[in-house]
Amino acid sequence: MASSSSYLPATTDSIAQALEAKTPSESISILYRVLENPSSSSEALRIKEQAISNLSDLLRQENRAEDLRNLLTQLRPFFNLIPKAKTAKIVRGIIDAVTKIPGTSADLQISLCKEMVEWTRAEKRTFLRQRVEARLAALLMENKEYSEALSLLSGLVKEVRRLDDKLLLVDIDLLESKLHFSLRNLPKAKAALTAARTAANAIYVPPAQQGTIDLQSGILHAEEKDYKTAYSYFFEAFEAFNALEEPRAVFSLKYMLLCKIMVNQADDVAGVISSKAGLQYVGPELDAMKAVADAHSKRSLKLFETALSDFKAQLEEDPIVHRHLSSLYDTLLEQNLCRLIEPFSRVEIAHIAELIELPVDHVEKKLSQMILDKKFAGTLDQGAGCLIIFDDPKTDAIYPATLETISNIGKVVDSLYVRSAKIMA
Repeated sequence: MASSSSYLPATTDSIAQALEAKTPSESISILYRVLENPSSSSEALRIKEQAISNLSDLLRQENRAEDLRNLLTQLRPFFNLIPKAKTAKIVRGIIDAVTKIPGTSADLQISLCKEMVEWTRAEKRTFLRQRVEARLAALLMENKEYSEALSLLSGLVKEVRRLDDKLLLVDIDLLESKLHFSLRNLPKAKAALTAARTAANAIYVPPAQQGTIDLQSGILHAEEKDYKTAYSYFFEAFEAFNALEEPRAVFSLKYMLLCKIMVNQADDVAGVISSKAGLQYVGPELDAMKAVADAHSKRSLKLFETALSDFKAQLEEDPIVHRHLSSLYDTLLEQNLCRLIEPFSRVEIAHIAELIELPVDHVEKKLSQMILDKKFAGTLDQGAGCLIIFDDPKTDAIYPATLETISNIGKVVDSLYVRSAKIMA
């Protein structure tokens, strides 16, 4: 541990002395010296637990992630003196503290979790190992190491199901759902979420966990274009996170606004933002959605692109929002192009590009895609740089009418056959 002249007695006075110290580094030094005390009486152990809690808080505030990592290694002999449940609480608390330090590299967190997994396996502390492995899988997923995270989770799920640890099972199933969603495997993501809901129904689930389940449900429903159901799930998640004052509340609110835009209710966005709950979270996340809503209401691609460039971090770097906005942008572009080409039978592509204020190659590519998708009848004359629009061919009504007549005659013949069969019988 930190070098010091001698250890301090494990008493409340020593804890008070650390709290009264003038600088954080002085407090940290005092707490290290308390932990060096060799006494293992129940009172000394209780004081040391308090010292560990205070020390991890101070190291987190001072952004000393490496010291927190070393603290976990140094405390291993102490863990043999206290109950396993308390050890689990301390270990998870210190791992959480490392995670909360801004700028901590994912590699440091992953290596810390791997060290703890090895130690728990050697010490046969199954309960703690499973929880640290779940945390490790989450970190691997955030670090985009999907295959390693998936192999770790698949083994962990089987083990936890066998032990019937419902609370941990909810965590793991949720994690598995997020992982499959990241890999674009929607059926497996839904199956894992259903398993998480089933496990959650059998036990009391903390509000934060329930909020996470609702948030994931909303994301999956939005992916299936069921925006109304997604909105209700995001609303449930927002209420849970808002009550807990969790930072994820603003993302739930952001996704609620996204659903409003996607179902052509962009005018409601301003109302949701100016509501009592919405005003608490005014900031770049909501400003970004408001800019998109304004662009959508005005059917303006120019405003849409301005919003995307002004709020790049909030829109393009959020994979969930980005995926839906790209489809919204395509729809908006198609609507604008259809409106512009409507008066013409032959028009230069450059003229259309000028009207819509987009690059010529971008417009040409989109028009060819729309022709292939049968959004309108036409062809591109690339030699002349023109778009030729054909009149919609009028469908001849005689063919459907003839088919209907033949179908009706068939029914008459069938009924006559049934009657004659009865008479003959």
